[in-house]
Amino acid sequence: MISASNICLAYGKRTIFNNVNIKFTPGNCYGLIGANGAGKSTFLKILAGTSEPDKGEVTIGKGLRLAVLRQDQFAFDEETVFNTVIMGHQRLYEVMTEREAIYSKGEFTEEDGVRSGELESEFAEMNGYEAESEAAVLLNGLGICEELRQKKMKELESGEKVRVLLAQALFGDPDVLLLDEPTNHLDLKSIQWLEEFLGRFQNTVIVVSHDRHFLNQACTHIADIDFGTIRTYVGNYDFWYEASQLVLKQKQDANKKASDKADELKAFIARFSSNASKAKQATSRKKLLDKLDIEELPVSSRKYPFVMFRPERPCGDIILEIKGLSKAIDGVPVLDNLDLVVNKGDKIAFVGSSVAKTTLLQILSGELEADSGSYRWGVTITTACLPKNNSAYFEKKLSLIEWLCQYPPHEGETFARGFLGRMLFSGDEASKSTKVLSGGEKVRCMLAKMMLNNANALIFDEPTNHLDLESITALNNSLIEFSEVILFTSHDHKFVATLANRIVELTPGGVIDQVMDFDEYLASAEIDALREQLCSGVNDKAA
Repeated sequence: MISASNICLAYGKRTIFNNVNIKFTPGNCYGLIGANGAGKSTFLKILAGTSEPDKGEVTIGKGLRLAVLRQDQFAFDEETVFNTVIMGHQRLYEVMTEREAIYSKGEFTEEDGVRSGELESEFAEMNGYEAESEAAVLLNGLGICEELRQKKMKELESGEKVRVLLAQALFGDPDVLLLDEPTNHLDLKSIQWLEEFLGRFQNTVIVVSHDRHFLNQACTHIADIDFGTIRTYVGNYDFWYEASQLVLKQKQDANKKASDKADELKAFIARFSSNASKAKQATSRKKLLDKLDIEELPVSSRKYPFVMFRPERPCGDIILEIKGLSKAIDGVPVLDNLDLVVNKGDKIAFVGSSVAKTTLLQILSGELEADSGSYRWGVTITTACLPKNNSAYFEKKLSLIEWLCQYPPHEGETFARGFLGRMLFSGDEASKSTKVLSGGEKVRCMLAKMMLNNANALIFDEPTNHLDLESITALNNSLIEFSEVILFTSHDHKFVATLANRIVELTPGGVIDQVMDFDEYLASAEIDALREQLCSGVNDKAA
């Protein structure tokens, strides 16, 4: 068990935690949620002992081992992938290293024999003989192939390093597991594997994630950071959302009822307090008024932006026609002779190769040119695009008002302020510099820009990256209501499952194009067989 007692933390005048008391018990997976800046990652660091609160303490059961998903991708650059995973259990790694050093000696002394016996005993207690196979299972489940396992970490790509560090945290059956955004850089298959792994895990897990489907699948409890404290709810994310909204509504209804009663009593007292025949009744009502409890509801840190896409006109009969589109990146074919026709009402989720998906959307939005082939948007179509990498839009040092005023309809500062306010940039926030924006703030700016376009064809490449759960929910709900065409990619399972009505998978062997919802697509044995057939065709050509 791990618990936090009377945790207090403030940055200047801003209170993050105020006397937080919480226990996390074995066998449960806790989803730690809250708005951006609420203190989720900070609280994990306090639990891990890498950050100190102003007041309070964290207690971990005696002899329990705590494992943390590390964020420093360069900390193990000189280690092999295999060793990096084993180092998740530091004592086991130390025993393995000393044991190997003794056995590699040319001469084996009596002292070495005694020490090796001690090490072998400790090694067996820690299940060391299964370490190699356990590490292999973890790496395989997270998509790290066998050829990479003896390479040094510095030879891996950024996304591969993150996966190895996740395997490191999971290794060795830790008693307490702390995971900060573990699904980042994972594909859908790896996320599903992690969900199943945590479902079998018997110890304590505390996880921060913006992936609602992952929180639903993995979590038994939700620990909600808001109002400077943490409240625990039994159940997954969807249950928390319904329960928290119900509790808030009950409090608001009770407050309104008490407030209406107070207004009624005040009116009676004001009307009859000077009337001798009604004086006794007025006094009685004044006593009732004094007893009324109108609770001052604390201000929540959780805020939802107002996202609404209004197409200026419906799409005509011709939306988008792609013929023979091909593109190579650094000499490697990414798109090969792609044909696709987009129809009215299509909300297409592109899945498969990340590079292929992004390349296609960059071509369709005019950022890249194809090597061959063509595409044609219909004459009635206007597009708006949210790219995965939006840094090019924020190179100039401007205030947010100046930034938004660059784009049509150019209706001036008052209009820009109002629009930015809807995206949670109110008051002085609207005057902040584009150079100090966080990733999530940049995405909200880009969404504001897109809404101004009144486009009838929207293009999104991983739109939920950097957004908090509230912004993801607002965007998701808005796009569900959008009546025209959407082309998008996302690793957020719930986002895809609730939005897409057509799935287009870009595989190395060709395109799989199905009009069906996402969960049906994932569960289809026929799709799996078709994917395998396409991939085997590529392998046959290579051979």
